[in-house]
Amino acid sequence: MTMNIKDPEVHRLAHALARRRGVSATRAVREALEETLAADRSRRRGVAARLLDLQRRSTADPAPVLVDADLYDEHGLPR
Repeated sequence: MTMNIKDPEVHRLAHALARRRGVSATRAVREALEETLAADRSRRRGVAARLLDLQRRSTADPAPVLVDADLYDEHGLPR
């Protein structure tokens, strides 16, 4: 597969990263893409876990429902 990237800034960034890491530009781009995908997967798993936790907590034992008898004493006065 061939990928033809025509953006000079992308080339500059790829070569700068390659020099910094001491690898080829291809390897630098590959590693950067792999790291970005891994971070994205991790972030999405975190969001999913938080949503599941929120769902569990929201469907757990609900707060007791108050009825009129709970709000007033035997004389009809507010508690």
